[in-house]
Amino acid sequence: MPKFWKTPSTTTYATGRSTSSTTASLTTARHSGTSPSTMSEPFSFSGQTGALATMHRKEQVMAPLLQQELGVHILVPQNFNTDEFGTFTRDIERTGDQLSAARLKAEKAMALTGLKLAFASEGSFGCHPLIPSLAYNRELVILLDRRYHLEIVGQATSTATNYSQTQVTNVAAAQAFAEQVGFPTHGLVVMADPQPTAKTVIFKGITTSEQLVEAVTWTLRRFGQAHLETDMRAMHNPTRMKVIAQATQDLIRKTQQRCLNCGYPGFDGVERQPGLPCSGCGLPTDLTLAVLYCCKQCGWQQTVRFPEGQETADPAQCAYCNP
Repeated sequence: MPKFWKTPSTTTYATGRSTSSTTASLTTARHSGTSPSTMSEPFSFSGQTGALATMHRKEQVMAPLLQQELGVHILVPQNFNTDEFGTFTRDIERTGDQLSAARLKAEKAMALTGLKLAFASEGSFGCHPLIPSLAYNRELVILLDRRYHLEIVGQATSTATNYSQTQVTNVAAAQAFAEQVGFPTHGLVVMADPQPTAKTVIFKGITTSEQLVEAVTWTLRRFGQAHLETDMRAMHNPTRMKVIAQATQDLIRKTQQRCLNCGYPGFDGVERQPGLPCSGCGLPTDLTLAVLYCCKQCGWQQTVRFPEGQETADPAQCAYCNP
């Protein structure tokens, strides 16, 4: 049986430039009573080396962003098997929830490299929480820094995904499915059963017509059916790569948002407050009126009104004007 992919080798990237952070327009503030951090110098990632926990070439989209915006050297650990934390093909169950898996990857990367700064990502796919008929991709990107006891998480969600699966009993049906999901620029997976075990033969990283026919033919001859699904690993799914880049950008945004009280990174919204008034009748709507920001380090809080830049809601969004 052919091996369709190889683990990428260790890669190191040069330092880029760092950019200044942006601050929002703030209306109210209060302090929790916790003493602010007393670092001898400002928090800085520029010039630091950070481990990126990946074996699926995520550095292709993450490293340039982290270099350019944070000034971080990126090191991809050698012989790092992230599959031990779970696989999309379900032959290895994920360790904990999505965030826990990302955190464990980053911690393992620090252990392997001896570095105190690490990045990792973890994706999930399924049905949209509000529209079950739509496929849904949620990506998390985490930053762990042991120097500052810091954890920051970026997130991106998207319905622009080719996530799909099917059962076939002939090669023609497999080829038709492949065409629907963006093959061959997007890889495929073939196995006999949609609920595999550690002993199940799984063909991953199928990216040519020859590989597809060979894998499906082999599976049909032995089991009479074949289960096909999209390969959601980053290096075989450029659509997912774009969402990982978006989650990385969200991480950078949060990292560059500093608490105005103590300077701690990751100053981000923790609560959205509804009530944006309708422009027609003036009654409150379910749209966001304000966002409460809170510092994880000193507990300082700020409320940002009209975070979307609009002070009234369209009457179409009003339960009274448009019941």
